[in-house]
Amino acid sequence: MDEARVATLKELEERLGYRFIEIKWLDQAFTHKSYIYETNHPEKIANEVLEFLGDSVLSLAVSHLLLNKFPEAHEGTLSMMRSQLVKGSSLAALFKELQFEGYLLLGKSQQLNKGTEKFSILANAYEAVIGAIFMDAGFNRALEIIRQHFEPYLQTKTPSVLLDDFKSLLQIYSQQSHRQSPQYRVVQESGPDHDKQFQASVTIAGEVKGLGWGKSKKEAEQDAAKNALESLNDNNQIPNSK
Repeated sequence: MDEARVATLKELEERLGYRFIEIKWLDQAFTHKSYIYETNHPEKIANEVLEFLGDSVLSLAVSHLLLNKFPEAHEGTLSMMRSQLVKGSSLAALFKELQFEGYLLLGKSQQLNKGTEKFSILANAYEAVIGAIFMDAGFNRALEIIRQHFEPYLQTKTPSVLLDDFKSLLQIYSQQSHRQSPQYRVVQESGPDHDKQFQASVTIAGEVKGLGWGKSKKEAEQDAAKNALESLNDNNQIPNSK
């Protein structure tokens, strides 16, 4: 590894908040397969294996953090929240928020195709980073880094407000339980034009699961989804997603 790359990785360590015992793991985590295919660097190893490992470490760590934060939540609720937190778009957004994309080694084809904007590349690289920390120092150290990264998303009092996209959470439940999407309908409108209120219902498998109000149809649908999830959770109807 040349001195310039080592210097770049040292800078990256500062941004990451972790100093590697073996810097090779960090280098591998930020090496995309396209870089190896298109450059003469046979000593390089792509990040795919670290991504595979990091996916499992991340899932376990986020499960641990959620269970500690919401010990009374049902298993299915925790599973849906975990799905939202570790989905590709969430990890890609986190990767960009940490300003990691500039450190990726990409082949020219991916550079031309704006590889640093692709959710899959960024999400996979984040998982690879977690896999790299695990290989370098074990699960507990990886858990601490993950805790730092995800702490802003865990600062709520109840699991029902962990994420504001209740429609996405209800979509996950509906697909798992009924293999179909929820159906939303505006039930009524009230108030003057400048201060409209909408009421929406959400139906799953022909049964109304929740009603909600809002100043727009979108707000009313989100409120209906939130109330549906709370009702399902209270009645222990949310299944495990394994």
